Amino acid sequence: MTNKVLDRVRDLLPAIRERAVQAEEQRRVPDASIAELTEAGVFRMLQPARFGGLEESPVAFYEVIRTIATVCPSTAWVSSVLGAHPWQLALFEDQAQQDVWAENSDTLVSSSYAPTGKLTVVDGGYELSGRWQFSSGCDHAQWVFLGALVPTATGMDYYTVLVPRTDYRIEDTWDVSGLAGTGSNDIVIEQAFVPAHRAYSAADQANLVGPGQQVNTSPLYKISFGALFSNTITAPIIGAAQGAYEAHIERQRERVRLSYGGQKVSEDPFAHVRIARAASEIDAAVLQMERNMGEQLRYAQAGEEIPFELRLATRRDQVRGTERALEAIDLLFKNSGGHAIRRPNIIERNWRDAHAGSVHVINDVERALAMYGKGAMGLEVADRML
Repeated sequence: MTNKVLDRVRDLLPAIRERAVQAEEQRRVPDASIAELTEAGVFRMLQPARFGGLEESPVAFYEVIRTIATVCPSTAWVSSVLGAHPWQLALFEDQAQQDVWAENSDTLVSSSYAPTGKLTVVDGGYELSGRWQFSSGCDHAQWVFLGALVPTATGMDYYTVLVPRTDYRIEDTWDVSGLAGTGSNDIVIEQAFVPAHRAYSAADQANLVGPGQQVNTSPLYKISFGALFSNTITAPIIGAAQGAYEAHIERQRERVRLSYGGQKVSEDPFAHVRIARAASEIDAAVLQMERNMGEQLRYAQAGEEIPFELRLATRRDQVRGTERALEAIDLLFKNSGGHAIRRPNIIERNWRDAHAGSVHVINDVERALAMYGKGAMGLEVADRML
């Protein structure tokens, strides 16, 4: 199937590349890039068709994200996160979807899922207060998903709640060495009312059910949140490695090592080996991502339950995908010589951005691999990010 959004995005790459330095300097993705990506349909790829969405495969979505990341990982990171949120909103009650998209189906939602907020049960819903960090692309969004805990008779329950821009403020705190252009600032709320229909339980999410499935019947909305969101984070990292690879090949074909007596790098067998290793790591990361997400969607399309083993394997390969991308970009960075550290330089920027993305909580490698090993041993595994 032709990925029409990808064709449009490829035409935008030169301009996005030109704005990459601007994104870092301004610490946010330029408005022009968001406008162009909106027009191209990036943020509609996982959106329900009844709100003008394309209901595309996640495989196609991640291909678009990786392509954007080759020239600007920050723009790709924001595009990936904001582009995945329509999928999750489709699982909320229909009224929540109407609240966001009824007047403007291009309205964007940012997020900060760590449950650092407090929910108090009140008549008709909840009262919410707190501070949330790392809300990527929040300056471009009119709503936000926030994680919060609510007391129950047996302890605490986790919810994702949907809050409009009028109920929160953004504090400019984003000053970082990598993914500087993502504008991942803080969200602050003081006693906002959240109607019950704008709250979604982590238990339902883990069980792959949501009230929105009654109105959004596509199999797309029956795959696991843990798979879709985790790969949303890894896709830009793989794309950053791919962009570094392409820039590296272009540079090394012409590079001469004067300190080695004028040796052409293109003829250096040791450089050939590093390039081959990097290319293989990137390919492996992409292929496992596409296989796992394609398999999850295939089960959903057949109306069958997604095997828990596949959900575990998807998280296993997602964190390994991040690791593989880092291994590849580290090889390329070391093989590039001193010119790679000069700014502006796509290899240097993508190297910083890939490493910055790797510290996201979803890339806790040991945790994800331990879950897989535990499951392989027949032990019970419970985690809301599966």
